[in-house]
Amino acid sequence: MTVIEHIEKAKGETQFSFEILPPLKGEHINSIFENIDPLMEFKPPFIDVTYHREEYIYKELANGLLKKQIVRKRPGTVGICAAIQNKYQVDAIPHILCGGFSKEDTENFLIDLDFLGIKNVMALRGDPIKSEIYFKPETDGHAYASDLVNQIKALNKGQYLDEELQNSSKTKFCVGVGAYPEKHMEAPSLVNDIKFLKEKVENGADYIVTQMFFDNQKYFDFVDKCRSEGITVPIIPGLKPISTKRQLNIIPHRFHVDLPEDLIKAVDQCKSNVEVRQVGVEWCVQQSKELQAAGIPILHYYSMGKSDNIKQVAFKVF
Repeated sequence: MTVIEHIEKAKGETQFSFEILPPLKGEHINSIFENIDPLMEFKPPFIDVTYHREEYIYKELANGLLKKQIVRKRPGTVGICAAIQNKYQVDAIPHILCGGFSKEDTENFLIDLDFLGIKNVMALRGDPIKSEIYFKPETDGHAYASDLVNQIKALNKGQYLDEELQNSSKTKFCVGVGAYPEKHMEAPSLVNDIKFLKEKVENGADYIVTQMFFDNQKYFDFVDKCRSEGITVPIIPGLKPISTKRQLNIIPHRFHVDLPEDLIKAVDQCKSNVEVRQVGVEWCVQQSKELQAAGIPILHYYSMGKSDNIKQVAFKVF
């Protein structure tokens, strides 16, 4: 089923979904299942699987010269999605990026997904690799997620890159895109950011999932601004419970979101990360219950590869 069909089927009842990271290269897929298993009692209609593009490292050769080498630390997104759908009988949603993909790569990736019966994708630009200051698209790749959405929707119409293909089949992908209630770090303003979000929707995005936030009012205000600009598709909130003191600095730096003063004070008063974890769970529970009471169709949780605190939240909410 598509995400939109899941929302319609729920008939107003808030559903639980979450996102996982592929295991590091060399780890077994059971490391994924061990974190998914505890969350299945909450009946997620779908599970997101992130995609991690290549990175570049430099290895010193015997002659002292440096050799540039491509590495991919978390491969296997397509295989993981297929394994999840086979094992749990729930929809798996792979992330597909502009970064690291040419248009031909994108088309082939989508064809593989279609063959596997995967009907939902999350279309994202992706971040720059560590060796880049700014994002650089691949040669003959997409620079913006809106263009990636365009290609996916074209394939849904049977329009392939090779215009001479005969009797080309149509795919049926439901497309999600990302959004930032506190604006993307590269956007000059939230108004400008919403303008580009609207372009993604006009190009065919079916639903939106937000970056994590810790103040529900920012989400509600963001939704109001989107609606006033004519964006009518579902806007699914992304949530994450804080689990360590260090995240007070990491989250604002890495994800460019603000933390409420009350949450900061509560974490600062903790004497251990065990206490921080409980503060994070309780904060996320209150966020979740308020969003649930507002009739939000799906709450989406960023697990970052760990499920124990997400389970604690879900147990108190769903």
